[in-house]
Amino acid sequence: MNHDIDSMTAPVKTHEEERLERKQRLAAAYRLFGKFGFDEGVAGHITVRDPEHTDHFWVNPMGVSFKQIKVSDLLLVSHKGEVVEGNGLLNGAAFTIHGHIHKARPDVVAAAHSHSVYGKAWSALGRLLDPITQDACAFYQDHGLFDDYTGVVLDESEGERIVNALGNAKAAILRNHGLLTVAETVDAAAWWYITMERSCQAQLLAEAAGTPKLIDPDHAAKTYETVGSHLAGWFSFQPLYNVITAEQPDLFD
Repeated sequence: MNHDIDSMTAPVKTHEEERLERKQRLAAAYRLFGKFGFDEGVAGHITVRDPEHTDHFWVNPMGVSFKQIKVSDLLLVSHKGEVVEGNGLLNGAAFTIHGHIHKARPDVVAAAHSHSVYGKAWSALGRLLDPITQDACAFYQDHGLFDDYTGVVLDESEGERIVNALGNAKAAILRNHGLLTVAETVDAAAWWYITMERSCQAQLLAEAAGTPKLIDPDHAAKTYETVGSHLAGWFSFQPLYNVITAEQPDLFD
């Protein structure tokens, strides 16, 4: 599904125009992750596939705060792990996880992973999310569980196993690690991460207070069709994008 509602009448973008837009959206997503406290030292990464060189993706340089990422900071990385544009260090785990995802899933334009508090707390339980809220239904039967932990993801085989756990879904819970989301746009991938983190928080709170009432399968599936579509993910990101770019216009530098 094309995220642009007016795409039928919109002019076709050049690779340069599409690349700039993707990088701007990526920088904005990093700023939002920083604003929401999803950063944890040098952990975490969001990537977007290059529109021309589709076996390359853009990512943050390791050691630069999410809160300070600018378009000009982004690195272009090949699927072989080579930094072909930009200055800075490549996070090894970023390449291992995202490189495999972009290679295995040509439908995935963007992927997001971080060590946010509620996501990693929920991941320690080794469980999928339950449909206990309308928002959580966005992931109903559309997220996987990587039910293993063998250390920092630097080994090629580990990246392959994460891809297998993700399957064709929009998200995965990496046990004892955190969350991973993917989409056809940076906008949707970032939004799925944000709302998945909040869904983890909501379920942790609900289970701490008692036994949550699950939404029945028929209504969960019907709700998924509305809140779990790519368009819903893309559109939900737009207010956040408008706010962060107004608050922090230096991200475009």
